[in-house]
Amino acid sequence: MAEWRRYRSVRGGELAFALLGLPLGVLGGVYAVAVLYAGALLSLTVLGLPFVVAALAGARGLGGLHRRLVRRLLGELVPAPGVLPRPSGVIARGRAVLTDPVAWRALLYLLLRLPLGVLGFLAAVGLPLSCAWLAGFALWVRLLEPGPRPVGWLDVFSVPAGLAVLAAVPAALRVVSATNRGLARLLLGPVRSQQRVRELESARATLLVENTDRLRRLERDLHDGTQAQLVALAITLSLADDALGEPPPVPLGPGGAADVGRLRTLVERARRQTDDTIAGVRRLARGIHPVALDGGLAQALPGLTATSPVPVTVRLDLRERADEAIEQAVYFCAAELLTNVAKHSGASSAELTASAADGRVRLTVRDDGRGGAAVGAGSGTRVGTGPGTGPGTGSGTGPGTGTGLAGLADRLAAVDGVLRVDSPVGGPTTVTVELPSRL
Repeated sequence: MAEWRRYRSVRGGELAFALLGLPLGVLGGVYAVAVLYAGALLSLTVLGLPFVVAALAGARGLGGLHRRLVRRLLGELVPAPGVLPRPSGVIARGRAVLTDPVAWRALLYLLLRLPLGVLGFLAAVGLPLSCAWLAGFALWVRLLEPGPRPVGWLDVFSVPAGLAVLAAVPAALRVVSATNRGLARLLLGPVRSQQRVRELESARATLLVENTDRLRRLERDLHDGTQAQLVALAITLSLADDALGEPPPVPLGPGGAADVGRLRTLVERARRQTDDTIAGVRRLARGIHPVALDGGLAQALPGLTATSPVPVTVRLDLRERADEAIEQAVYFCAAELLTNVAKHSGASSAELTASAADGRVRLTVRDDGRGGAAVGAGSGTRVGTGPGTGPGTGSGTGPGTGTGLAGLADRLAAVDGVLRVDSPVGGPTTVTVELPSRL
């Protein structure tokens, strides 16, 4: 029903885009055809290459204009392509324009925009006019043909046919708008190689920031935690040494029992401090590289789910072992997703499925919690906001601080991985992580 209501409504921007589509489509189509035709004719003369270079530069500019129009009227944010390189020398610059895939794709967009503009104009103007003609068919016929005229089946069915055409107008506009959005994403955005470079640059910047933060936290934990515990342990041992005193040793007299009791207290305190220090060191080491991964994901994931307060069913199909960096990414994704399920989803059970075959590793975490998860649900999203934090509560993301699903997606991009979330409100939530086995 929600999908049906969406197709029954039309935004003002979609209607404006359809009305402007015909003149803009005609201008763009004429420009594209003229460029191709004149370029072919002038290719045998010295004016051919300069003309094509200028025309492609113009097509790039028109592509930017249409991209802004799509964003403003259709609400589709198409990333801008990379800046055209400007090498030194006229010939080098001309070669850069001629080999620019963005310009050629923009020229193709202008060519395909013409039929879409015609379809959009027909949907916005032609269908309502057809509705008016059909609904008033009996009246128009009697105005054009004076005199008595019997009522025929066309007179009876013309009104329902007109109303049916009118009802189809919003859906037709939505379909044309969706096609325009897809065409703009396909031809007006950056080429795949440029997009991949941007993703890698963004992922590299994210990893650098995260690694810097991790090193700072490690330094702070060592300085404020482990180091302080070792200092306290040294002080305790020093007190025990003072209690022992210089030779001769502690006398076994009336005060001997008290001295032995004090020594036992100090030694017990030192033992507890030693245990705390060892636990802290293990925690820090586990944050750098989980020891459980030494045996691979087949050993690490069951151990990880065993510590979850929510019962987790584990299904593994690991036919091959991935690279160490891939295994670490899968392990930390599983740990963060299971932590989210335990803390915020309200789930009574969860399921973790992992497979590794044919060069791909897939991790799926599913819970029967409240749902509502979304990547980038707000600024600074995090995995699983608790009750009362606003939209997207439950096992999904919501406004808040932290990395969350958006942070997982950024980190996965560094290893060519993808994150998919299926989490309708009310649950269940299914988060799927897919990565290559080899970098």
